[in-house]
Amino acid sequence: MDLTLGTQLRGLPGPIMVTGHTGFKGTWLTFLLERLGVPVVGFSLPPEKDSLFDRAKRTGAISEAFQDIRNVEALTNFMKKHQPSALIHLAAQPLVLESYKTPRDTFETNVMGTVNVLEVAFRIDSVRAVVVTTTDKVYRNDNSGRVFIETDSLAGKDPYSASKVGTEAAISAWQQIAKISGGPKVVSVRAGNVIGGGDWARDRLLPDLVRGLIEGGPIQIRNPESTRPWQHVLDPLRGYLMALEAILEGAEFESLNFGPDLDNLTVQQVAEICLQTWARASKIEVLDHSLPRNAEALLLSLNSQQARIALGWVPRWTQKEAVVSTIQWWDEVLNHEKDPEISCYNSIEFVLNNPTSHRFN
Repeated sequence: MDLTLGTQLRGLPGPIMVTGHTGFKGTWLTFLLERLGVPVVGFSLPPEKDSLFDRAKRTGAISEAFQDIRNVEALTNFMKKHQPSALIHLAAQPLVLESYKTPRDTFETNVMGTVNVLEVAFRIDSVRAVVVTTTDKVYRNDNSGRVFIETDSLAGKDPYSASKVGTEAAISAWQQIAKISGGPKVVSVRAGNVIGGGDWARDRLLPDLVRGLIEGGPIQIRNPESTRPWQHVLDPLRGYLMALEAILEGAEFESLNFGPDLDNLTVQQVAEICLQTWARASKIEVLDHSLPRNAEALLLSLNSQQARIALGWVPRWTQKEAVVSTIQWWDEVLNHEKDPEISCYNSIEFVLNNPTSHRFN
């Protein structure tokens, strides 16, 4: 059993504050922290209907505020009240295609929202460290298949990735403020496409595939040859907690990648694995999309060697296993009426009890 994860966090005087705790990753992170016995509080927009947070009936489970990170006064009052020892900042507008429709809101939330979180955190004496999540999409990408390392150049293409590059600029600025004037340690964590049970967002591959599987007809995909670093949500979340504990112990790094092992699966391969696992849909349809093909990057891959060396982090699932686990979670919850919270905790127990082995053979 992984007896070390969370040890230092349990000994902190204040709770861990999670922004975006009602989102997909935020709900899983809250479950993980609770399982580890780490006090947690949440600050987020209200949950969306049919989200994991909603399905698991999480409202009121922890101390929380349903507020916007663009509201500095609300952020300040919440941090003053709860005196968190550390923050994990997940709150964001996370969708590439949505960013084309709402570029201004995307920039305001992802850049200025992060600025607000960092500014307030630096004013609250209890805060010792801040982990800010960005994305693999911050790297300058020419679709050559290059495997990105943390020191590669950053450049945004679409409004979402550009806003996350802006987030990285804010992180760098506050890292410099901490060096010159003191303040919490700040680290950027960059993960690939996270998947897992409970994600219901539009214009994400696995949720769209699950909706198609539920309807029983053909499942629809776009850009079938595109690749992504697909990984189960618990893999990077474990990495975020390990990074937080490391910087609290004095480690020095500015950013860390968290990506899966082996070559990335294509969209087509992911869809085929879903069909094989669910075994109900008949075929795959490739969509003609209103946005041009180059609206999204075609090839993405991350080098996570630094996280392995600095933290001892390794992913627990292969990409195929992550896809299978996601579809099995939905099958349990939708077709066998299993409690979503229990399904999440079963996966958490697996990663805590199997430090190096994969789940499926």
